[in-house]
Amino acid sequence: MAIVPDTKDWTWVLRRRCEECGVEAAREDPASVPGLVRDAVARWQEVLRRPGVAVRPDESTWSPLEYAAHVRDVFTVFEGRLRLMLEQDEPTFPDWDQDAAAVEGNYAGQTPAEVSAQLEAAGDRIAEAFAAVPEERWQRRGVRSNGSEFTVETLAQYFVHDVLHHLHDVRG
Repeated sequence: MAIVPDTKDWTWVLRRRCEECGVEAAREDPASVPGLVRDAVARWQEVLRRPGVAVRPDESTWSPLEYAAHVRDVFTVFEGRLRLMLEQDEPTFPDWDQDAAAVEGNYAGQTPAEVSAQLEAAGDRIAEAFAAVPEERWQRRGVRSNGSEFTVETLAQYFVHDVLHHLHDVRG
């Protein structure tokens, strides 16, 4: 059985606690994002050192390596969205098909050491990007192609949930 694409709209995590991972994204202070990212990167690097990191727990679930490669790409996608929101008035984000990215990027065939280094570099970039947001810009707006609206603040909160939720997925 192949991986089933995730088509859920996860923006509900901005309104209530995620019962799966326990994260309350709306309670996250955007100023805490850089520290959370750096902590998460260290935890991901620990996950990537595990034996069997490339083994899927079942045919329909990504391996921890695949999840780590996904999170690395999440860092890059959200950095791009953050920059758009800071540089343009109410931009619409380009679509990103995470499942297509996993196939095209051959997440399963990547090496843990390379993903670890790339994850750290991308994590540093997104942490620095959020750290550089002036307080008066946290309410700038952007829109996903499906119409979901974000401010820089809620984008940061949504982003934190994504990263921490996937750590929960791999017991990191």
